[in-house]
Amino acid sequence: RGQMRSSFFAVAALSLATIAGTFFATTQADACAGLIGSNGAVNLGRTTTLAAYHNGEEHYVTSFEFQGTGGGEFGTLIPLPGVPTEVERGGAWTLQRLVRETSPIAHGVAFESASAGAADKAEVLIEKRIDALDITVLKGGGPAVATWAQEHGFRLSPDAPEVLDFYAQRSPIFLAAVFDGDAAIERGQNAGDGTPVHLTIPTENPWVPLRILGLGKQDSDRVEADVFLLTDERPRILPGIRRGLVKSYNAPASDLLLSDLRADEGMGWVPESAWLTKLSIDSRVGDLGYDLAVDADGKDKPSRVDAGFETPAEA
Repeated sequence: RGQMRSSFFAVAALSLATIAGTFFATTQADACAGLIGSNGAVNLGRTTTLAAYHNGEEHYVTSFEFQGTGGGEFGTLIPLPGVPTEVERGGAWTLQRLVRETSPIAHGVAFESASAGAADKAEVLIEKRIDALDITVLKGGGPAVATWAQEHGFRLSPDAPEVLDFYAQRSPIFLAAVFDGDAAIERGQNAGDGTPVHLTIPTENPWVPLRILGLGKQDSDRVEADVFLLTDERPRILPGIRRGLVKSYNAPASDLLLSDLRADEGMGWVPESAWLTKLSIDSRVGDLGYDLAVDADGKDKPSRVDAGFETPAEA
């Protein structure tokens, strides 16, 4: 388990989840992605992410919400553990149902790099349109992915070279989700309306990117995120509970919840029994130098490489 695996785990983002810039003095970041917006008036809103694992596949479900005004294109960049076999629109209520289940109320720049493939252009593996979102799955080293983003009109923060390299050393797969503001206006889609996306990724174990939440932020900025894990058995996670990372729900998933999830579009794979874990992140950017590694069957120690504590060369 100490060696780099070929398919390693979401926008998911993905955490899954996304950066949320605010108009307040303290900036907050949510979910599992980095903003590459070219429209300064638009930000990514808080996004809940599900990283589920069943029969050797990661099911990464997240919803992209953009807040602000104006047209044009803006988007987000998410590290992935491998190449998705399916990229589709997510179900209508899966994420909302998970929030309700675990809610207390409900219960009562160009750069130099040593990365492989640094001199190459990013390879486009998948392109798909979902509502007003243009989804692109890319393969390449950190510099190649940065170049792709810049060539498509997106600006990257000064810390992007280091962060993209951090992920590319472990998996050269990234997902770019670009929101077409003009198309959204034509569709009658308002700012704040979410577009759920479901990725199916063959992998040995789940892995959720967290460090990328701090992309473009200051060390003193806050990161807030919720990540749901749905696994066949009670999982082991790395890092363990620490300041800024709290296990806020940890119990067998109820039969009613699993039945409700299976009834949603594209969620027929949900098993008859599973373990539900909710992790809440509330951390300074400067303290969030790790990702979330998971051993889905709970028998082995999660990978230190997946958690970002070691590089593949050190393992």
